[in-house]
Amino acid sequence: MHRFLIALILPFAAGVPVAVAGGQPDQQPRTVRRVLQRGAPLWNNDWSKGAVFYEVFVRSFADSNGDGTGDLKGLIGKLDYLNTGDPATTTDLKVDAIWLMPIFKSPSYHGYDTTDYETINPDYGSNDDFATLCQEAHRRGIKVIVDYVINHTGSDHPWFVDAASSPTAAKRDWYVWSPTDLGWRQPWNLYGGSDTWHQNLKDGQWFYGVFWAGMPDLNFRNPEVRAEIKRLAGLWLSRGADGFRLDAARHLVENGPGLLQVDQPETHAFWREFSFSVRSVKPEATLVGESWTDTPIIATYYGSTGAVPGGDELPMTFDFPLAAAVIQGVNGQDATVIGSKLAEVQSTYPAGATDAPFLTNHDQIRLATQLGNDGSKMRNAAAILLTLPGTPFMYYGEEVGLANGSSDTDDRLKRTPMPWDASAGGGFTTGSPWFPFSPGRDTANVAAETGDPSSLLSRYRLLIRARHSSAALRRGDLQILASGSGQVLSFLRTTPDERALVVHNISGSLQTAGPFGTATTVFEPVFADPGVIFSPFGTAWRVSLPARASAIWRLK
Repeated sequence: MHRFLIALILPFAAGVPVAVAGGQPDQQPRTVRRVLQRGAPLWNNDWSKGAVFYEVFVRSFADSNGDGTGDLKGLIGKLDYLNTGDPATTTDLKVDAIWLMPIFKSPSYHGYDTTDYETINPDYGSNDDFATLCQEAHRRGIKVIVDYVINHTGSDHPWFVDAASSPTAAKRDWYVWSPTDLGWRQPWNLYGGSDTWHQNLKDGQWFYGVFWAGMPDLNFRNPEVRAEIKRLAGLWLSRGADGFRLDAARHLVENGPGLLQVDQPETHAFWREFSFSVRSVKPEATLVGESWTDTPIIATYYGSTGAVPGGDELPMTFDFPLAAAVIQGVNGQDATVIGSKLAEVQSTYPAGATDAPFLTNHDQIRLATQLGNDGSKMRNAAAILLTLPGTPFMYYGEEVGLANGSSDTDDRLKRTPMPWDASAGGGFTTGSPWFPFSPGRDTANVAAETGDPSSLLSRYRLLIRARHSSAALRRGDLQILASGSGQVLSFLRTTPDERALVVHNISGSLQTAGPFGTATTVFEPVFADPGVIFSPFGTAWRVSLPARASAIWRLK
């Protein structure tokens, strides 16, 4: 017999956890503690630390059969664009890994309402196609992580179809139920957000779905749910996946209205349990969590880096505040906002944590649009991203200046087809694309930018190679330097064997930065924009940088 979530206002006010279907709030943490006491395997995923990831929306990347929808075979055909596997080639991006947005069976264009966790979306191909993708990617040195959407399923998932059929259904406890509407609002918009409880018309009772009724939340207090989620993760790891991007990482367990819907102890307990399971199955895998919130809360999702180096919860989390700071700083010609956010990360994240910086993703207005399609600003932002500590993520098309559609109200306009060339099908399809291309693709496309050494695409290629060439850029610590100007971002990246000085002018005018006091007398250029001048200044050094210019030196 299932147990309903009981609405008790007094316990909410007193901070007392409320009983939820599937068990009491403190049962899961005790279970996890017992598991960890048996000895946790450690991460063996050094490949991901400092690597460059590339986010792919398969539907919009490349179409192999002319039906207008991107697919896995199309992606396989474009792998050499991402990385040929040959260090000598210069026409590829040289990314280390790809993140595939949802590829499991789903009725929607976006795929975040999974209806079958074991099967590739037929729009994209087959399970065999996924196996081939992993083989071909791995042959080129590219790792593959997949979006794992487990906070909720689609309402058409057989689990929920069963759960909604009757209060005594076998899967009833796999979701969260109440006999009444508890009136909670979405925690990210408590006063204007949507309701999170939805009525089941078959029996009049209410189920919880924080995003909407078409995405009912799973009940992570239920050990059967937790076991199945871990089993499915192991299945895809055995099929070749190298890890997972974890959607809505803050939202697994709820203890009441408002902010009691996010960041709960039981949520952290499950991530420890899940992390342990992944490390047990494939310790070389990695995880990256989506926790769209402030830096101090993001930091908690690493868990303990003392118990497990890298973190006993998630070894990477996306840095949303830093992304916003970089765009704000580049747009406003203000390096201090970026430096301050980097300092906050340094002082807040646990020791040994790997940051996951990025500029934009599929949920945000595209970078080119936010920066007013200003090429110099886009080059600026690219240089900052690819010199930061941690593991940078790029969104497909960002490297050619792909802009949003004509409105930012529809998520599709952030996920338009990749412009490979300026032809009618854009090199994306021989048919009609599933959704119109974004404006500006006559010049913002791969073919147009490939042969142009001054293009944004060429800049990304050079910067990623520079990152790979320097151990300090890939894995080094960060020391923010006083630049003498609020419009120059300067820092040292340091490993035991190498130091690199990085300087970015984020203004539209010539800037002089420094002096930088150092005993170093040999500065080996790793990357430098035209016109950058590095010169002695007494016993120190100064740098002159043209507008929006960047430079990196290896200090010897």
